[in-house]
Amino acid sequence: MIGSILDAIGNTPVVRLRKIVAPGSADVIVKLEYFNPTGSYKDRMALAMIEEAEKRGALRPGMRVVEYTGGSTGSSLAMVCAVKGYRFEPLSSNAFAHEKILTMRAFGASVSLVHSEDGKITPELFAKFKEEIARLAAEPGTYYTDQMNNPDSIAGYRKIGEELLRQLDGKISAFCGAVGTGGMLTGVSRALRGAGCTARIIALEPAASPVITKGTAGAHRVEGIGIGFWPRNLSRDDFDEARAIEEAAAREMAKRLAKEEGILAGTSTGLNVAAAVELAKELGPGATVVTVACDTGLKYLAGDLFT
Repeated sequence: MIGSILDAIGNTPVVRLRKIVAPGSADVIVKLEYFNPTGSYKDRMALAMIEEAEKRGALRPGMRVVEYTGGSTGSSLAMVCAVKGYRFEPLSSNAFAHEKILTMRAFGASVSLVHSEDGKITPELFAKFKEEIARLAAEPGTYYTDQMNNPDSIAGYRKIGEELLRQLDGKISAFCGAVGTGGMLTGVSRALRGAGCTARIIALEPAASPVITKGTAGAHRVEGIGIGFWPRNLSRDDFDEARAIEEAAAREMAKRLAKEEGILAGTSTGLNVAAAVELAKELGPGATVVTVACDTGLKYLAGDLFT
């Protein structure tokens, strides 16, 4: 018996891929973060940001919470705010899956949409977000979670690394993960390294927006990552290498994961696994490559990912 849905966040299972990994490769292990209550690892971040703000007194009963979001963070914050009794007023966009917007509204959030001209995730869209969220954050009685810059998120994501250490007995040769806010990769990296694990940490991003690998931003359709600028929560000291992955490869891998491994997840997960499979080829037998399934593919059924 648990106290509330918030106690169901975390302790997600891991699985070894059996069909899409080439012979002679390392093992590839995927942590299924879609077992969190809203189907995303963003539940960990949302809970940490809200509860740490409560502890500091920055968030108090009667205040509202605001954030700009592609929808997974928004869904997680909407769920946490619903349980704790806060009004949640997120900004989102037509560039993101409609299912995510509906999910936020189902949890009681008042969602405002910022229009993207071509329906893509672009630096221009994030500039609009920043302008509008600054206006909302300045209004009285408002707490802005500021996921892109909030170090509280790292504490939430650190638990992924701690769980992996227990689940795999510390036997991790490499960990790779796509970068959005940077909190997940940073949290996992610090948990692994803090425990003396020597796993190689690889930051991933869409090839169409190679901010980390090349210093340039661009448009893409991999939701939740590739934000067009270097996130404050990502330090060069927290990863060993960065790789840019083609969106087409990520989308194809998402389809393969569903059809061959029974793992229904989104495009960012496809990107993570595409990179992990390549790493497994490079490292060979006896090694273990680990990554995460960021969210459930149920959030993308109305789009063209699985068509």
